[in-house]
Amino acid sequence: MQALSPPNIESELSYAYLHAVASKAGMACSAGSRHEDNNGIDATLTAWGPFSNGGYLTEVDIKVQLKATIAIPADDGAYLSYFLSGVNRYNDLRTPTVNAARILVVLFLPPNAQEWLNHSADELALRKCAYWQSLREAPATTNGSGATVYLPRAQMFTPQALTDLAARLSRLDFPLYPAL
Repeated sequence: MQALSPPNIESELSYAYLHAVASKAGMACSAGSRHEDNNGIDATLTAWGPFSNGGYLTEVDIKVQLKATIAIPADDGAYLSYFLSGVNRYNDLRTPTVNAARILVVLFLPPNAQEWLNHSADELALRKCAYWQSLREAPATTNGSGATVYLPRAQMFTPQALTDLAARLSRLDFPLYPAL
């Protein structure tokens, strides 16, 4: 039996992060099937209302594409950059013709694997954090291998951010990729 490779460990930590945040927000989190993964969906989050400042919908699904990286992103103070490999993945996330919101969640881990996860009798700590971005209506890319996306520093993937997003979606207010 072979141990997981570092990229696979990064991926599993991104799932753990997603599950922890969704659980704290009171939402269900389901890993996607092989068929969903082929369409750029790694997990589905389901939230139930009523939502504070929400709309008439009382159940909201959010489709998530998860990524994890040890690469240090370019940071202009407002946005972190991430190269999303695969034009099909990018196009799956940017399409406006889907019913459920689709977001990209990127977990930025420390470059040193020994710093990824720490534990003691008092806490379990996953180092660094994840940010989210909707790519709905993002511009098409001419790059054949993928696209650089920009994740707002203000969109840290937290339980409160997830709750706020669900309330927004209950009003059918889909977040759009910003014109940069």
